[in-house]
Amino acid sequence: MDERDLREFLKAEEVPPADENARKSAINLALAAFDEAQREKKHQGFGFLRRLTGRSRTQPGERLMTRRIFYGGLVTATAVILTVVTYRTVPIVEQNELKPTSSVTTARRDEAGAAATQSEERDKAFAVKKDRKAEPATPMPMITGQTAPAARPAPAPAERLLRQVPAGRGRLAKESQATTPMQSLSGMTDSLQQADRLPHSQYEAVGRDQFANAAENPVKRTAEDPVSTFSVDVDTASYSFVRRMLMRGVLPQKDAVRVEEMINYFDYDYPGPATREQPFKASVGVMPSPWKAGDKLIRIGIKGYSLTPAEKPRSNLVFLLDVSGSMNAPDKLPLMVNSMKLLLDSLKPDDTVAIVTYAGAAGTVLEPTRVAEKHKILAALDRLSAGGSTAGAEGIRQAYALAESNYDKNAVNRVILATDGDFNVGITNRDELKGFIERERQSGIYLSVLGFGQGNLNDRLMQELAQNGNGVAAYVDTLNEARKLLVEGASAMLFPIAKDVKIQVEFNPKTVAEYRLIGYETRALKRQDFNNDKVDAGDIGAGHTVTALYEITPVGSGSPLIGDNRYQEKAKTAESADHADEYGFLKIRYKLPNEDHSKLITIPIRRSDDLTGTALQEARWAAAVAGFGQILRGGTYTGNFSYDDVIALARGAKGDDPFGYRAEFLNLVRLAKTASALPKQ
Repeated sequence: MDERDLREFLKAEEVPPADENARKSAINLALAAFDEAQREKKHQGFGFLRRLTGRSRTQPGERLMTRRIFYGGLVTATAVILTVVTYRTVPIVEQNELKPTSSVTTARRDEAGAAATQSEERDKAFAVKKDRKAEPATPMPMITGQTAPAARPAPAPAERLLRQVPAGRGRLAKESQATTPMQSLSGMTDSLQQADRLPHSQYEAVGRDQFANAAENPVKRTAEDPVSTFSVDVDTASYSFVRRMLMRGVLPQKDAVRVEEMINYFDYDYPGPATREQPFKASVGVMPSPWKAGDKLIRIGIKGYSLTPAEKPRSNLVFLLDVSGSMNAPDKLPLMVNSMKLLLDSLKPDDTVAIVTYAGAAGTVLEPTRVAEKHKILAALDRLSAGGSTAGAEGIRQAYALAESNYDKNAVNRVILATDGDFNVGITNRDELKGFIERERQSGIYLSVLGFGQGNLNDRLMQELAQNGNGVAAYVDTLNEARKLLVEGASAMLFPIAKDVKIQVEFNPKTVAEYRLIGYETRALKRQDFNNDKVDAGDIGAGHTVTALYEITPVGSGSPLIGDNRYQEKAKTAESADHADEYGFLKIRYKLPNEDHSKLITIPIRRSDDLTGTALQEARWAAAVAGFGQILRGGTYTGNFSYDDVIALARGAKGDDPFGYRAEFLNLVRLAKTASALPKQ
């Protein structure tokens, strides 16, 4: 191709602006060819254009280097123009559309940049261009990313780069039916540029979520086992996980549904204590069962004392953040970082925050820093990235060591662990981890756990760690949930007002034939644990509400599930016995945060304690949530109570809903009606 042909060729098509990637590729190829020539001979070219490829301190050599600066720049600019034109002109076709006779698809460039081969390719491309000017352009499909047939020669560098773009990225293949070859190749260039900006591959796991396998509480005969004992629970992780699954159109696995956590996700309008000396107030009430005629529900409600801003102690917090490879997903590390930023907004300027991270190893990212220097804490959070295995135990050790070094007996000293629970390096034995956290708890440093992500969530481990650390376990599926937990509920999570709270109910066999505790399967205690102050139990934070429901079958209702024993003396009727007006007797034990000896509260549960007004409305809402949770677990004891019945009951008890949480619950029940049993693969 001579100079005149080159001018015609350049006039035939408007030259686009030089692409930055193409320019870099041309320079890299030219440098590679130059390095190769250096290894072969000292000079390259001929006549006055020859250039020096090695080093020379002679005067002729200096003149050659001077010429190289001028003519080398001219040649490089020409090479860039030719590369861009060729890159934008040569079409790439679908592999199943290849034509052996096509001069375009058989053209190849020598990566070393041999001049003879490049000239031949330009001549062929120009010939094809001239032929196409006389006939209409034929639309050609875009590349789809399929593997090339074995018989096809190795692709040219630009084509090989384009094929790395994942199928479906950039311009879709379906658009190619209405584009010319030049437009298709232009779309490929756009796709390549977009691929360069794609994030690294994210961690994905399916079906590896772990939950405690606890059988649903059975019905018990009062005459044989009249006492029920359990620890309070203010965790909400189950509700958030169930919501996430239903939002995806999938029913949650049964073990993921803990009915008490679904009930306690919502706040209830219970009467609270008047002073801080009484950390909480308990109330009881009775209402008809919505799913079994003749049965009744006993609702136990507890309302914790709400601290005023002046009463809140200083906080000494350590953020223990999982940055292992399993956290590399949008709903894990980025959501975790943003959640910690929300929590910062709830703290006071004189509170302190430290950050420890762990992956294959653990390390301190930020020493204890006052919240007044918020910019330092935010900068440390923004620097986090995910990668490596999960040495969770080592991270826990370092976090507690950091909390101890900054310990303040007048402050709240707490470690906040944010993770998906996938501990796979170091100490992974649950009992060993629980023992370590229990010993640290006795020193006054508590642990709360926030779970993130799905597919690899170890909920079982997180629940056990939080229970032994005198903290809460929550699951964060959205930033809105983080706001509810860490902004609206920050006081409840950070400031305990009572610890080791246990509930025991003794039912009257003369008025109650049988009973069943709804939920709290993972919080069951032995009868002798109630009076043993060494046995750990749940904690209540400032402003927390706790709700527990018992379903009872009164004597004489005619619908007990368990029949009488043949040789057991039947209980006398209530009318002729003592405490005839009582269904049972409620006892609550608790300790103040800085004390080791428990206090006792007792309340009789009378047959006349029928709920009315707002109390009945709140109890009906709790019953609707409890019914929904039981249906998700299989509905063993709810009979024909359906999703529609849940919606009807909840709609009538919705009450005041300033943040829309109760309206969201109604939508979740509707989603459950059409959700599938398993996620789609």
